Amino acid sequence: MDKFEGRTAFITGGASGIGFAMARAFAAAGMKVAIADVEREALNAAVAKLKEGNADVLGICLDVRDRDAMEAAAATVTEAFGPVHVLCNNAGIGAGGPMHETTYGDWDWTLGVNLNGVVNGLQAFLPGMVAHGEGGHVVNTASMAGIAGFGGMGPYNASKFAVVGISEALAQDVAHANIGVSVLCPGFVKTNIFTSSRNRPADLPGREYTPSAEDEARLAEILETALSPEQVAEQVLEAVRQKQFWIFTHPQFAQVVEMKMQSMLAAFPPMPEGMEPIIPPN
Repeated sequence: MDKFEGRTAFITGGASGIGFAMARAFAAAGMKVAIADVEREALNAAVAKLKEGNADVLGICLDVRDRDAMEAAAATVTEAFGPVHVLCNNAGIGAGGPMHETTYGDWDWTLGVNLNGVVNGLQAFLPGMVAHGEGGHVVNTASMAGIAGFGGMGPYNASKFAVVGISEALAQDVAHANIGVSVLCPGFVKTNIFTSSRNRPADLPGREYTPSAEDEARLAEILETALSPEQVAEQVLEAVRQKQFWIFTHPQFAQVVEMKMQSMLAAFPPMPEGMEPIIPPN
């Protein structure tokens, strides 16, 4: 997608972190930007900051788990700004712990936001993006936890692996409409995801957990070396411009991926003589 000026982007989780940084980057490229977030005060503050930079911006308070609210948001954005060209399904939360200690609430909340939030965004916005015929781009925020499983993150891994799979299928489904797809798989970024519990619904309780001093020290260490949301947003903007599918932000994870791929390839039985390999789709 090489034209941004005057076009419209819709971003969930847009009041802070990577979502807000993407909103700034797209606005700077000349786009009209609609941001959605579950935190009303943070949303109002984000809209005010974007307007300080003369951005054409719209804020929508939205829980991405709510299908009706997502459909209403699509109608509101289209009425205000016209057709949507860039859809960023970015809202996400973190809820972890060993799977033998997780609750149904952990699963329902994590999958509700991280997976169903993406599904709802696609259902509400994608038909219109295909129908308007002007092309566009979808960015789905996954994680390195969608590429490799890590202990203590079962529900999060499940949600992010699903987002990666959805994105791979989506890229094939909408190629005919000149709609590109990217899946964002960052490592550690300086965002509020580590304090997701502030927005946890009361009807989806999780395990009782008090972080130890060691846990807090480790988190502080991680955040010191984490990327800024602005660095990630610049990669996203360039990926949209170049129609790039994978967006990896942390080169230190490359060996993890390489080792996993090697392990998978080694586990396949030998190809029988005369059998033709499956050719992957473009």
